[in-house]
Amino acid sequence: MSEHPFRCGFVAVVGRPNVGKSTLINAIFGRKISIVTPKPQTTRHRILAVESRQDCQIIFVDTPGLHRKAGKAMNRMMNRTAASALIDADVVLFMTVANHWTVEDQDVLLRLKLTTVPVIALLNKTDKVHPKEKLLPELAGMSERYDFAEVMPISAKRKDNLEQLMKIIPGFLPESEPLFPEDMLTDRSKSFRIAEIIREKLTLNLQQEVPYGLTVQIERYVEDESGIEIHAIIWVERDSQKGIVVGKNGSVLKRVGRCARVEWKAQEGVPVHLELWVKVKENWADNERELLRLGYESP
Repeated sequence: MSEHPFRCGFVAVVGRPNVGKSTLINAIFGRKISIVTPKPQTTRHRILAVESRQDCQIIFVDTPGLHRKAGKAMNRMMNRTAASALIDADVVLFMTVANHWTVEDQDVLLRLKLTTVPVIALLNKTDKVHPKEKLLPELAGMSERYDFAEVMPISAKRKDNLEQLMKIIPGFLPESEPLFPEDMLTDRSKSFRIAEIIREKLTLNLQQEVPYGLTVQIERYVEDESGIEIHAIIWVERDSQKGIVVGKNGSVLKRVGRCARVEWKAQEGVPVHLELWVKVKENWADNERELLRLGYESP
């Protein structure tokens, strides 16, 4: 038997919206696994990111932010998706924002108190806390809220303390053979990832509530020796949103398409042809059947 047995397990990254969960995953892997915008609830799906090492395989589970306002079916499904990640987790990373504890953080913590696995508390965005001495009472206060396995200050954006985090995670994982191939980075297909990139560019280019009323569906993804051809539909809930997404003389749609195409070309290293259409599907975000058809999960 090896002196250091191989370890493998699931690490669920949970927290309220906009605490930096996807930013953390991307920072750990040094590339975009999940899309990131300044707007809450950008992540809508459960996304696996696999880190394979010589002595362990760490399977991170990026989740939507757990939130109180779950009026629409999509929001309820997102909450269920995030909560279901806790069921299979071997260890949980509970992310909050340093010096900014909220009632939604408390809601997430109440869910975590029902789990039986170790929970590591991560106080993120510490680069915005000045002077650093202000972190000391925050760290002490977090330790009093729950019997965390660890309480760590981090900055996902600046990668502060992430190396230390990656050193301690394997110790919480069970002895197990790897569950995924060594060269696998994520469980999501190229079609899913380009759809998310298009949605990211839309979210960054649109204001107010419009990004929350749209989703992206890939109708065609063909890759051959000449490059990649992609046809995508942007679904919105109302006719008024369609005009906003298209923009004057198609300006917004052209800008979004160009940004998404350039990023995907850089990632795949081949020419990319991307065509976008905007269509209306009333109340798609409040219809579970439509959500399932559009690729959303219902744990």
